[in-house]
Amino acid sequence: MSRYSESAALAVFAKITHPRSGRDIVSAGLLGDLSFNNGLARAILLIDPSRPQDFEPARQAMETALLAFDDVTKASVLMTAHKAAPAVKAPTPKRQGNPHKARRPEGYQGDAKIKRIIAVSSAKGGVGKSTVSVNLAVALSKLGMKVGLLDADIHGPSAPILLGHTGVTADTHRVDEQGEKTEDKTGRMVITPMSLHGITAMSIGWLTKDDGPVVWRGPMVQGAISKMLWDVDWGALDVLLIDMPPGTGDAQLGLAQDIKPHSAIIVSTPQDLALADARKGVAMFEKVDIPIAGLIENMSVFTCSECGTAHHIFGHGGAKHESEKLGVPFLGEAPLTVTIRKSGDAGVPIAAGEGTEAQMFAEIAEKIKASITEK
Repeated sequence: MSRYSESAALAVFAKITHPRSGRDIVSAGLLGDLSFNNGLARAILLIDPSRPQDFEPARQAMETALLAFDDVTKASVLMTAHKAAPAVKAPTPKRQGNPHKARRPEGYQGDAKIKRIIAVSSAKGGVGKSTVSVNLAVALSKLGMKVGLLDADIHGPSAPILLGHTGVTADTHRVDEQGEKTEDKTGRMVITPMSLHGITAMSIGWLTKDDGPVVWRGPMVQGAISKMLWDVDWGALDVLLIDMPPGTGDAQLGLAQDIKPHSAIIVSTPQDLALADARKGVAMFEKVDIPIAGLIENMSVFTCSECGTAHHIFGHGGAKHESEKLGVPFLGEAPLTVTIRKSGDAGVPIAAGEGTEAQMFAEIAEKIKASITEK
């Protein structure tokens, strides 16, 4: 076949029919995005969320059509849908258990061997949630647990930098209906996660180009997050930490309702402004019946390297006091230090080494591990 071009791709997509109306998928408005870079062709298929299985033949046909181009070596077609959040009940204090099931689509389930999923949320940007998530994942791994990290911040992925693995693209392979690797082009495309610093990790930063922003709306964002859970070959994990995007809007609610983490951890600075958003985060998870595993106070204290004086730049003890008010566990504090900042910039998590800061993350990880093994 000829070489890839957008017009050529649209032409072959126009021969693929909508499973309901019989119209072609292009004129029916089902094509959400189309891109090509370094041999990898990607497309997004917008579907009806009530019957995703009806659209699987169209998705496979799109991948087959893209692979037919001479210069396309890999093709990935993501199915995504936007669905309004269901009505929820008023929050009830201290909910127990996890009564709802995740909304898993048809097809390969990469999360099948994950024992527990924990969302790490801040409801506010700039409080160091990603740094905490990465270091907690590494600290839990050092305690002997098999740990995964899903960087769900589509618009601002941090894991590639914090884990020291930028400028690379995740590998993909196909699997058959039994989940075994296959060369058959009709098989489902599966993403291979990264193995870094003792953990298994995935981020949109390893699926897109580093030099450009991800300009996607809600349905595409939620679809990408779900794909990184369902279609990544995570293997057997004791726990998967999800580094949530900041806020309490559509992406966060969709992730909480569709993926259904077993529990959530809230990260906040001691500052009243951050704590106000932390309260919103607690309320959001309560509304969707996800228990709060605890609060972590980040940037709790800064110690001057010259004089040794401790400075509580954002206040002190605010998260602990808030956890007492909300009736949720307080998991611990992490300081604001130059060492943590430098380790993050260098791509070597502070928790991977030794020292005071590493010990602080180890102590928080011990509490999280204990809460997991108690249940």
